[in-house]
Amino acid sequence: MPVYELFMILRQMSRPDVVSCVKRASEMILDRGGVIRSINNMGTMDLPYKMSSQGLVHRIGTHFLVEFSLPPSQIEDINEEFSRDVDIIRRVIVKTENELQTPKVKACTLHEELLPPAYRKEVQEMIAIGKRKQKPKFKYNSGLDYYPFAK
Repeated sequence: MPVYELFMILRQMSRPDVVSCVKRASEMILDRGGVIRSINNMGTMDLPYKMSSQGLVHRIGTHFLVEFSLPPSQIEDINEEFSRDVDIIRRVIVKTENELQTPKVKACTLHEELLPPAYRKEVQEMIAIGKRKQKPKFKYNSGLDYYPFAK
């Protein structure tokens, strides 16, 4: 199953209410066959701007990040359920890359590491990208005997 991250902002509530809201959200994921990997409380802080949800305007919110695995067919149902929850102001579900599924192992040798930076493959690629992005220089053999923009 793919790994997803749920970032949600809850309205300002007492601590027991926040716990019950996060528990409700977690049970929705578990009821649909998901597995919760971690729940991170990012804290209560001022929102960057006034947000309205369910007819109320909010200026302060509690931020949570939930990492979970779930079949892709259930994501729309979960998102719809979260949209009906009166305690959740904003929610975003993002698919993440799992390190276990896609290992990013880079083959490296000591010889490549000991080369001066100008001879390394990565540095040469960056230099090539920089040369492609340079603006063309003015050509002085334009048929005029003088440079017309000189003061």
